[in-house]
Amino acid sequence: MGFAIGVDVGGTFTDVVLRRPSGAVTVAKCLSTHDDPIAGIVTGVTRVLSGLDPALVTRVVHATTLATNAVLERRGVRVAFVTTRGFRAVVPLGRYARVEEDRYDLRFTPPPPPVDPGDCFEVTERISARGEVLTPLDEDSARRAAAEIARRGITSAAVCLLHSYADPAHERRVAAILREHVPDVVASSEVWPEIREYERATTTIMSAYVGPLMASYLSRLEDALAALGVRAPVHVMESGGGVMSARLAARRAVATIESGPAAGVLAAAATGLGDVISFDMGGTTAKACVVRGGRPEITHEFHVGGKGSFGGRRAGTGVPIKTPAIDLAEVGAGGGSVAWIDAAGALRVGPHSAGSSPGPACYGLGGGEPTVTDANLVLGYLAAASIPLSPALAGKALDRLAEPLGVSRAEAAHAVHTIVSAAMASAVHVVTVQRGIDPRGFALVAFGGAGPAHAARVAERFGIGLVVVPEHCGVASAAGLLAGELSADRVLSRLGARDPEAVFAGLASAAAADLGVSPDDPGVRVERSVDARFRGQSHDLTVPWEASRDRLESRFLSRYAQVYGIEQRGEVELVGYRVRVTLAAPAGGSPGAPLLGAAPDEPPTGTAAGEPPTGTALGEPPTGTALGEPPTGTALGEPPTAPSGGPSPAAPGREPSRPSPGTRPAYFPELGGYAETPVRTRATLGAALDGPAIVEDPESTIVVPPGWTARLGPGRAVHLTRATTGGEARDGG
Repeated sequence: MGFAIGVDVGGTFTDVVLRRPSGAVTVAKCLSTHDDPIAGIVTGVTRVLSGLDPALVTRVVHATTLATNAVLERRGVRVAFVTTRGFRAVVPLGRYARVEEDRYDLRFTPPPPPVDPGDCFEVTERISARGEVLTPLDEDSARRAAAEIARRGITSAAVCLLHSYADPAHERRVAAILREHVPDVVASSEVWPEIREYERATTTIMSAYVGPLMASYLSRLEDALAALGVRAPVHVMESGGGVMSARLAARRAVATIESGPAAGVLAAAATGLGDVISFDMGGTTAKACVVRGGRPEITHEFHVGGKGSFGGRRAGTGVPIKTPAIDLAEVGAGGGSVAWIDAAGALRVGPHSAGSSPGPACYGLGGGEPTVTDANLVLGYLAAASIPLSPALAGKALDRLAEPLGVSRAEAAHAVHTIVSAAMASAVHVVTVQRGIDPRGFALVAFGGAGPAHAARVAERFGIGLVVVPEHCGVASAAGLLAGELSADRVLSRLGARDPEAVFAGLASAAAADLGVSPDDPGVRVERSVDARFRGQSHDLTVPWEASRDRLESRFLSRYAQVYGIEQRGEVELVGYRVRVTLAAPAGGSPGAPLLGAAPDEPPTGTAAGEPPTGTALGEPPTGTALGEPPTGTALGEPPTAPSGGPSPAAPGREPSRPSPGTRPAYFPELGGYAETPVRTRATLGAALDGPAIVEDPESTIVVPPGWTARLGPGRAVHLTRATTGGEARDGG
């Protein structure tokens, strides 16, 4: 068995995890380099490989936001769209749902389509939904389109002919003609041959839009790693939680749009708890996902780049993508989210983020705007980080909010903390309450650099009684990458297929070929499912395949009742067929337990793991300005009597006394302000630690509010339990 490396590039930090054959891990966390993400990756990989022969690395798995950012920032390549005559307006017309403030905008202007209307071309042909040729292909019309595309200097084209999923012959011939003139051509029958013309077209367009960027990026990444001596194959996390080769990722770049968030959900699923809510808060965004029975919810259509979208299911709020993706809700709320005051004088947080450059004010890198990280530092929740933090700069930034609001620095910081927690709770609300799921029966698994500092407050809003913070929570997405198995998905819409087994066999062979294996090879797993609907309805549901028609329909009816909340009866028809082929992870992957920590005989090592930044001791406040010091002369009211056995609150309005080793002032409104708060690490947590308390990790900080208790659980995960909840508190042991 060899060594495996997981790399997650986020909006603020680039996380790298090295897993040894023994299970021991080395982690590194460094600032992302947005101009060239590969530079940050090289820095992190170099750190975790310190003193290690790079040739020992047998696997590199990467989660990237390259495709997502290219769509959001509209910096993909120019694409020409080629379709059946009479349908060139399908994409320019598009669909858009007015959400949030757009509903009341009398001067509303829809977002521009993914392809300029002038770059849409038609060819003469027509195939029916059953695969009959209604109009033969006029190859001269395809050649004229190809010549005009080349004349305009467009180097990427997307071909999506009407009903090509039923018979791809015309589409393949048009693509072949285009390739004589255009370097990069993507055909819908090669990407995702599924029913619904608009969604299939946008999926194909997005693949052509980001594909050349992805191919260039992955090629440069492989060269950069090779220069370090790492010649292991590079794999990329796909949106559905599987892992694909770099070659396949370049061909199907659209499948990587939710690459990074998917890795984090796998980390939450690997905690060993059956039903959990994955809660991932990084520097720029916060994501939530429901995991049932250890398996995350999967959607087969999501929308990207839309205003007001909470992720996958909110139709009309972005460009629809038809590819399997872990069903996430996402909000622009992270540690780097900027707090600001709007024109009405109300305090707002996000969605703009300070990112890694200039970053939060406390980073000392030139940023001056107040962020969530600055607020948490002023509140005393933070001390150590992957880079030194400046309480003085954080306090100065928060004063920019406190003065116009007419409140103290501490009150402004707590307001920021509360507002961003509410924003993140909205993501949890979308994946649970809005879908008829009672969150009180779930544990909240918190990770990301900022997640554990807010997790308990988010859980309180839903009556959740158990919060689990895995070891290495600050780099959980990078660790979750090592839980993914090589996989490939294929789909085919086929109305009235007479032989489903033949359809499945063809899909399985094609998916296995993507992985360079055969469906019958040892270690290869083939999962089959179908899209079914009541005859006469427009939308379908995906259920696992069952050869018995009666049992298959029973599964569909159960799924229908679960999704829509009503029991229905009627004739059921099959619309599409799906296959996922999975190959067991190579040596060094150790899927299924990426966050269980180091082996007992080999503790974590490395630049960023297990060691606080130079000059900052974990459990002790940094030298200089008192952390979380409230402004002099600001009275917050008389502090309440300290709970039995708890810390004594510092007198509000006065400078907190110099804390004894292992404590520091932290702000908790339940205690009337700042209180001397115990600070521990996982190693010094003890049998149980009642809140208020702080548990520090090298890459993250866990805040334990009053009324919560922290215990060390299996795999060195910290379990937070609440004595009184809206539902039944769960035992974290």
